[in-house]
Amino acid sequence: MSLVGLPETAVKESRDRVRSALICARFELPKGRITVNLAPADLPKDGGRFDLPIALGVLAASGQLPPRALADFEFLGELALTGELRGVDGALPAVLAATRAGRSVVLPVQNGDEAGLAREASVQVASSLLEVCAFLRGEVELERARREPERAAACVAPDLADVRGQPSARRALEIAAAGAHNLLMCGPPGSGKSMLAQRLPGILPLLEETEALEVAAVASAGAGPIDPARWRQPPYRQPHHTASGVALVGGGSHPRPGEISLAHNGVLFLDELPEWDRRVLEVLREPLESGHITISRAARQAEFPARFQLVAAMNPCPCGWAGDPSGRCHCSNEQIARYRSRISGPLLDRIDLQIEVPRVQAAELRPDAPGGESSMAVRERVEAARRVQLERCGLLNARMGSAELLAHCRLQPADQTLLERAMESLQLSARATQRILRVARTIADLANSERIGSAHLAEAIGYRRMDRR
Repeated sequence: MSLVGLPETAVKESRDRVRSALICARFELPKGRITVNLAPADLPKDGGRFDLPIALGVLAASGQLPPRALADFEFLGELALTGELRGVDGALPAVLAATRAGRSVVLPVQNGDEAGLAREASVQVASSLLEVCAFLRGEVELERARREPERAAACVAPDLADVRGQPSARRALEIAAAGAHNLLMCGPPGSGKSMLAQRLPGILPLLEETEALEVAAVASAGAGPIDPARWRQPPYRQPHHTASGVALVGGGSHPRPGEISLAHNGVLFLDELPEWDRRVLEVLREPLESGHITISRAARQAEFPARFQLVAAMNPCPCGWAGDPSGRCHCSNEQIARYRSRISGPLLDRIDLQIEVPRVQAAELRPDAPGGESSMAVRERVEAARRVQLERCGLLNARMGSAELLAHCRLQPADQTLLERAMESLQLSARATQRILRVARTIADLANSERIGSAHLAEAIGYRRMDRR
């Protein structure tokens, strides 16, 4: 048996798996030379998903299965040496593509849960090669993949009520959630920056079904198993600062989605932002604007969705205590400037909210100290603000273009003068100015105001902390 069509090592090894599975299932292995053509010939093939199609093709070509029975189906699955079926990566994207082509799909049982997320797809699952062959002969019926009932989302993400103090940071987190704005938190160690970021998914609304399918399809291709009971929750990704550029944006000899694509329609949290390699951070600039990433290789080109909400955290200086009232920081101005310069100006320009998170006072950590609002209470306001945005122009505020800004973010003459003075004194770019307007529009939506007021604009300008000297 020979395989043609640029098969990788895992695909070449399918010859032995298929041969052993056919023998164990008591089928006759055709004598003579067998050539399996994997079309198109110029596209590299990888993975074990071709095992089941190859075995069925051999059986149909040798007359042990009726060839017409295969005409309306697509098959995916890896074969064990005994003929049992094993789950494969990328099952959900394959199911969605087959559904658009009007075809049914037969998959291993292990992929049944994620395949059931495609509501309109015709998907049947099997546990072995013998079971699939009996189905194609009309002897048995295969079980259909069904979607599991969704569980409540409130218990999954940590509760915002756990955060003590930090009222300004909680306010910025709510604004970021309401308008899908990027957020940078700067503060000393232990001030709660990571704790706040981890609670952002808990105040975000559940994804719409089309958005959730996009997220699940990317995860199926690159992140492993999907929890079908919680598939509509926004993803949250937190890669380590030693991650490479390929790990962050995707790539490889056969392009696969990276962290920014796995965070599509969700949150990407980058802790210790200045510790990241600057060249790695710079690759975020284009996806933050376009919402997708195109990876080009010599053999092929792939495009992945990457519309994520960036949340980052950093210390104010190398020792972490610059500006703290205790005076424990001994970093020079040059050291602080060099530390902060690891984050480029163009990247900072694309972050809407830049806030300081001060050290929590001891009194705020007492057991009897009053706590903050719960995630559920904040999420209700976030959902209400997002409904207003979608009814107004069909987009969240962070994703408004120039036309939407002109139509929905008009200022009074006095407020326009205030914005121009801020541009001049802070040396803001046109992009930063537009992001201030988007944040001001979100603040007005949270206040249930039809127009952007002076207080809304002033608060939005105040969130550009890293633009000040």
